[in-house]
Amino acid sequence: MVADRQRGSGPPYLRIKAQLKRALARGRYPPGARMPSEAELVARFDVSRMTVNRALRELAEEGLVERVQGLGTFAAQPHRFASTLTIRDIHEEIVARGHAHDATVHLARAERARNGIASRLGVVAGAPLFHTLIVHRENGVPIQCEDRWVNPDAAPHYLSVDFTRTTPTAYLLDVAPLWEAQYSIAASRPTTQEARLLGIASGEPCLVVVRRTESQRRPITIARLAHPGARYLLEGSFKP
Repeated sequence: MVADRQRGSGPPYLRIKAQLKRALARGRYPPGARMPSEAELVARFDVSRMTVNRALRELAEEGLVERVQGLGTFAAQPHRFASTLTIRDIHEEIVARGHAHDATVHLARAERARNGIASRLGVVAGAPLFHTLIVHRENGVPIQCEDRWVNPDAAPHYLSVDFTRTTPTAYLLDVAPLWEAQYSIAASRPTTQEARLLGIASGEPCLVVVRRTESQRRPITIARLAHPGARYLLEGSFKP
């Protein structure tokens, strides 16, 4: 129990939420199983009932658990899940695991849009776009290479942000909050550049997420997120 109370430096509700999500992913609580009560979690993590309630409420909102008044909290049934991933900030993911996040910005500049990127961001070929290339690390180990294009009309001050102190995801969610997203997820080899930046062999498998987002039908950004397969577990949330 002492380890639960002392683990990590992130907000307590995020640590509780992350630990319960890992337990659900590993099958510790099969569908329909009763989860720990609020009183049990308060004692285990040495936090307030309000903190525990927030963690459980967010799990319920993501469709991972069901809360029944007077009975408790239960692991959700699989048929209640839909295949919709939410936008997650890599910094929050890492902090929720009780680890340290840092990032190196390898590229941050305006470039002329190539045909493929231009059409997906709703601009004409040759129009200016913002381009960043950032490597995110967890406890000093590279776990994500983020290659991102941004529509300047949606985030005109994007290139002035210090992305060693915040992440593009956090910033863009703040300046363009009403997002819709389309994902593609694939297991593939890294590009030569990704392999070099992540410090892995060119043939090592990666989990690659390509994500396009928009706000009020206005394209915001498209990002290629490459993760070494041996270092990263993709965790999504689901909407019932």
